[in-house]
Amino acid sequence: MDDIFKRYTFGAAEKAELDHVGHYALPGLLTENAQARLTEALAHILSLPRDDEAYLPSRFAAEFNEYLEGLIGHPQLLQLVRKVLGEEIRYDHCVALNRPGGNAGSHWHSHEYGNDNPALGFVRVFFYVNGFAADDGGLKVVPGSHLYRDAGISAGSDRELEEGWMAGKVHLKTGKELQIEELSVPKGTVILMWTHAAHGVNARKEGSDTRWCVVYAYRNPGEESRARWMSKGFEQKQIVGAEGLMSLY
Repeated sequence: MDDIFKRYTFGAAEKAELDHVGHYALPGLLTENAQARLTEALAHILSLPRDDEAYLPSRFAAEFNEYLEGLIGHPQLLQLVRKVLGEEIRYDHCVALNRPGGNAGSHWHSHEYGNDNPALGFVRVFFYVNGFAADDGGLKVVPGSHLYRDAGISAGSDRELEEGWMAGKVHLKTGKELQIEELSVPKGTVILMWTHAAHGVNARKEGSDTRWCVVYAYRNPGEESRARWMSKGFEQKQIVGAEGLMSLY
């Protein structure tokens, strides 16, 4: 199996940063070959019709493309995930997050899992194939928001978030006031994010090319997962490297 990652470091210091901030970027991590294969795969997903609104190709991306399916059990991806979650993990979902020029972006939100059980982790691994600028389909975050383990964060704008959920809140480890941070990353970047982190996406500019992105999510087993988008047949499918990872528990 071809490598998808270049050489990188993710040890105790990097894990501590992820735990402190809520996300961690590995700029330019994807190999040139992986970038090309991912672009092809994600363009295929984007081209598919939305015939069934409950079973969208974008939401069940790995079920519609063999290359994306094959990455679920890729040893380099699983090694990185286990550096975050430990050995006992389960695959949760694979979602295409392509954003063509003119796309409106995404409102502020967070996700659930083990809201009252800090022992249960859930990490999203974003592959930003061609990167992004902060003001052009860029990811924005609130460092430290994940520590509240609040799955109900929601706002339609930065101002709404600042005047609503963020008002009066501080980083639970430093005591500093929470702030919005807008990211900008080069092509081939991988970003890890804890599920409870508040995040949103700025609009993609008219005339910009498509921002190619796919997210793979993994978790420690122990509770139900509302984000677990997977058909019954796919759960039972034998995927190389993903043995034992497809079940809920």
